[in-house]
Amino acid sequence: MTDSDPSSSASSSGAASVPLAALAGGAVRRVGAWTVGLSRDEPFAVDSRCRHQLADLSKGSVDADGCLVCPWHGARYDVRDGRMVQGPRGFFGYHGPSRGYRELVKGYARFLPLLRRATSVQGDRVVVDTSSKTGSQNDGTDGSAS
Repeated sequence: MTDSDPSSSASSSGAASVPLAALAGGAVRRVGAWTVGLSRDEPFAVDSRCRHQLADLSKGSVDADGCLVCPWHGARYDVRDGRMVQGPRGFFGYHGPSRGYRELVKGYARFLPLLRRATSVQGDRVVVDTSSKTGSQNDGTDGSAS
């Protein structure tokens, strides 16, 4: 079972939403299994588990470059295609330089990009299509805004 943000809502039509205002300033929210936010003023929804140590990405943020940043070790993801663009800055409880480790994690994450979901802005809410049980393949054909 996943913990959704209390401000999110779901409908029987296979869509869930979060208030647009809740995503201001790089904030992200959880909607079911998805982390939802704004990158370069475009909505996105990606699965909520970091590829490094499975941190909940909905507790992270979007940086000035529009990347989703993991709250545990700072791995950065391009939400347009789900790829990790910068590996973690540590592991387990350690935060700091880790020679070669960042590249190792970034290397295996190439084969495990974040899954994405179609999103849209409807009125003052970001709507996530939750109608199918699986995420999109990361080939840009899911209809998400980019």
